[in-house]
Amino acid sequence: MKILITSSLYPTPLAPKVVGGAETFVRRLAETLVGQNDSVEVIRAASTPNQQMETCNGIDVHSAAVHNIYFPFAKQHSAPVRGIWHAIEDWQQMSELVAARIKAFKPDILHSNNLSGLTTAVWRTAAELGIPVLHTLHDYYLTCPRCSRFSDGHACKASCMSCQILTFRRRGATRHLDAVVGVSQRILDIHTGLGLFTQTPLKIVIRNASTADVGSEETAMLDGTVTFGFIGRLTEEKGIYNLVRAIATIPPERIRLVIAGHASESQRKQIKGLAPNARIEFLGFVQPKEFYEQVNVVVVPSVWEDPSPLVVADAQAACKPLLGTPFGGIQEAIKPGLTGWLTSPDPDSIAKSISAIVEAPQQIVEMSGRLKSGINKWAFDDVVTGYRNVYDQLMRGRGMPRT
Repeated sequence: MKILITSSLYPTPLAPKVVGGAETFVRRLAETLVGQNDSVEVIRAASTPNQQMETCNGIDVHSAAVHNIYFPFAKQHSAPVRGIWHAIEDWQQMSELVAARIKAFKPDILHSNNLSGLTTAVWRTAAELGIPVLHTLHDYYLTCPRCSRFSDGHACKASCMSCQILTFRRRGATRHLDAVVGVSQRILDIHTGLGLFTQTPLKIVIRNASTADVGSEETAMLDGTVTFGFIGRLTEEKGIYNLVRAIATIPPERIRLVIAGHASESQRKQIKGLAPNARIEFLGFVQPKEFYEQVNVVVVPSVWEDPSPLVVADAQAACKPLLGTPFGGIQEAIKPGLTGWLTSPDPDSIAKSISAIVEAPQQIVEMSGRLKSGINKWAFDDVVTGYRNVYDQLMRGRGMPRT
């Protein structure tokens, strides 16, 4: 089968930028498909002017020119400038590069992922050339210019007027889709609840699986100390500051927090200031296995509808219990009392949950054992099989009118 994959970012040696789990997933999927004798080409949004095609691990990666006032994922711009960028983004109609690659590569399927910089023009172009279109929902681009549905410290319950205006055309463009995949039931439900995908024949969920070497060894609790771990971006919506405020209220003798990911000097000072007596260690950027080998419990304290964070999949692959909040795909992945715990996102609730875990550390060992025995086993091969089933359904229905 020939699959043309599009993604805003696709890390390669000449353009290695990664801002989230979606681009990591896309590269792993593309390379796995090639390893199974499929033919794959990738189109990403250009990050520099006149960016040339690059071949990476047997896959030709093309960079589409960005027809806007700045490149996506560049430096932060003012709100008025961002508004102009999103208004232009929403009016893109056709993708010259997608059209050219369809004519040259002759794919059986176009599989789109994150769309910033590429826009829904990739859908219309493929549909008009008779190619079935599958889109995977990794974020909220279709309903929110910031892609997060998060504002003023809270997950958005409804779309504000500016979001409705700046995403008007992209929402309508979903009529070009033959299938949509949500990385969690929650992200799919949010979109369908807002009236999207009414004309899309196939709507299913394929949740993420780990894409990294994370190990699976049990971590000893030395001197009765339970080590909690946070890995990812240190941003408000990820809940790191609520977690630190919670840690600050717990006696430090039996608890330790390790934080992996980029932390600026100002962020480190802020975190230390929130919990001056806590035992907090900053690991910086480390390989996932190095992080998971140090922790007993992984905390995912998100305060937004996090679609399906890879840390959840990685933690379960590493056989580490999760303490998570009931947002997005997090709650779907945790079996409370069996593989982890759910807590409200406020500091008081997190602190109570952590204290209860520390008081009964044997449950950590039991949960790790369940995860190691495969109680929640979901591997990347399962993900690929899920997508291959969708591809096959689209191929069988090719040429049939939409219902």
